[in-house]
Amino acid sequence: MDTEKYILLGKTQDELKQWLKAQSLPAFMSSQLMDWIYVKRVRSFDEMTNISLKHRAFLKEHASLGLADPVACAVSKDGTKKYLFATASGIGIEAVYIPDRDRATLCVSSQVGCKMHCAFCMTGRMGYKASLAAHEILNQVLSIEDSTSLTNLVFMGMGEPCDNIEAVLAAIRLLTDEKAFAWSPKRITLSSIGLLPGLKRVLEETSVHIAISLHSPDALQRKEWIPAQKAYPISDILQTLKAYDFSHQRRLSFEYIMFDGMNDSLA
Repeated sequence: MDTEKYILLGKTQDELKQWLKAQSLPAFMSSQLMDWIYVKRVRSFDEMTNISLKHRAFLKEHASLGLADPVACAVSKDGTKKYLFATASGIGIEAVYIPDRDRATLCVSSQVGCKMHCAFCMTGRMGYKASLAAHEILNQVLSIEDSTSLTNLVFMGMGEPCDNIEAVLAAIRLLTDEKAFAWSPKRITLSSIGLLPGLKRVLEETSVHIAISLHSPDALQRKEWIPAQKAYPISDILQTLKAYDFSHQRRLSFEYIMFDGMNDSLA
């Protein structure tokens, strides 16, 4: 993928219009590009047959679809597939495909590594390397072999989504855009340890489900496992959540890993 070219994946129709206008290309091409990229899901400009050869040649020279195939895929006995994607940082990211009867969920990454350093998380031990752009998040959806069978998507992979809020929101907007993926927000869940600035934006600007990484109701214990508890106490997170309406099919859940003898008692 040529990073010097304008990357089309991850752009809204308005953003595509602005770029096309700057290139002296017709604005109506924006709707064609949206259809080819997000609906028909082509992987080359040559497949865009309702765009003139002249304009396709221009796109090849000055733009990139922003798509990249996974470099590896590990398959478990239960059908779960772990896809590995290369990144500019030189460190790969993972997307996990989870089949379950009539459902198929994709767990996507939002960062390379993570700043949060949660004690129970392998990604946190890597340290933070980079945040993914919107097209790198959406590429995980479009470039797995099971893409068309997906019913649900969860932001629960590598990284803290609310620490990369602009790219994550841009990806969610396109996932729920009728001119792009046209998914219902009820098919999407965002998991967060509760970084309030980003979490508030997700609550205000989207209707996706929310999952809070809790793991302990005890503030001191939670701070040992999740250092961000110091800046964003669970009490503040709960107070924020109470201000939003979860009565109209929007789901709020709490994630809890039980550790023997540590957070598994009623006391």
